[in-house]
Amino acid sequence: MNEQYHLNMNPGQVSDFANSASENPVVMLNMVKYKALVPETGMTGKESYKEYMRQATPFFLKANAEIVFYGSPKHTLIGPEDDTLWDDVLIVKYNSVSDFMTMIMAKGYPSNLREQALGDSRLIHCTPNQKN
Repeated sequence: MNEQYHLNMNPGQVSDFANSASENPVVMLNMVKYKALVPETGMTGKESYKEYMRQATPFFLKANAEIVFYGSPKHTLIGPEDDTLWDDVLIVKYNSVSDFMTMIMAKGYPSNLREQALGDSRLIHCTPNQKN
């Protein structure tokens, strides 16, 4: 089995996302799997991710981002029993696509720390369904 690990954004998907130019709130689902050890820091992936979050906080605040949920999955009630659960899951709300893009493109944004801490991740843009 050829497993794929994802740490960096897909340029084509980012371009489509950025060009959606919606000024509606943006919700991002983050699923992360930490490295056991980060060679560059000597810390665990979870410790390194905590440092990423600490350094990213000013960027989140400037973007008016809101962490709606940050926690750890515990049980898979629907799905394959042998699926490996993600270490942590975050749901983050931004006011707009442009706020998110400005944040991640800002000088000094610590994306390298996020990449160092993780062995695998998903970042999924979600939109609300229309009410009938």
